Amino acid sequence: MTATDDENDGPVTEREVAQSETETPAEETPAEATTPSGKSKKPVGAHRAPEGEDETSTEDAVADTDVEALRSELEERTHDLKRVTAEYANYRKRVDRDRGAAAEQTTGAVLTALLPVLDDIDRAREHGDLVGPFASVAEQLTAVTGKLGLVAFGEKGDPFDPNRHEAVAHQTSADVSEPTCVEVMRRGYTLGERLLRAALVAVADPE
Repeated sequence: MTATDDENDGPVTEREVAQSETETPAEETPAEATTPSGKSKKPVGAHRAPEGEDETSTEDAVADTDVEALRSELEERTHDLKRVTAEYANYRKRVDRDRGAAAEQTTGAVLTALLPVLDDIDRAREHGDLVGPFASVAEQLTAVTGKLGLVAFGEKGDPFDPNRHEAVAHQTSADVSEPTCVEVMRRGYTLGERLLRAALVAVADPE
């Protein structure tokens, strides 16, 4: 055994122990990051959101957008439906009104053509000639025209109405307090609210 070996096998001095500790590298530990204030900051990723959370939030946002788009489209379609329904209802009313006006105009034209016949019937009735089969025909004709809406007016003693009466004679009388029809030469006729013919009358004014 050499002297060198004896020196290596001899007792270890405190100096050698200290030197050994200085030369042995310490185990590296991850250094904590610090903030400018000197406080330690947890390693990056310590509070990372669970996997899949971002995807779920994105899907929810897309779903909300789709719902809003569908709701907007539904409101627009509902508005269009209401508008079309209102337009159709107005169209039906206009068609019905025009159809009714056309029917009334046609009926009025036919009844106006029959008014001279009704005048002859009135004169025959006044003279007592409305008898026999002619009386039956006259009654049937009057009933038919009445069902079609023809209404006769103009009676002796009616207040004079310039919108319904045509005065062909004027006189004064102490027996009336307002212009009054004292004689009816020809009766007038209406069809609903429509005046087919004014009545020919003689009018007496108060004295």
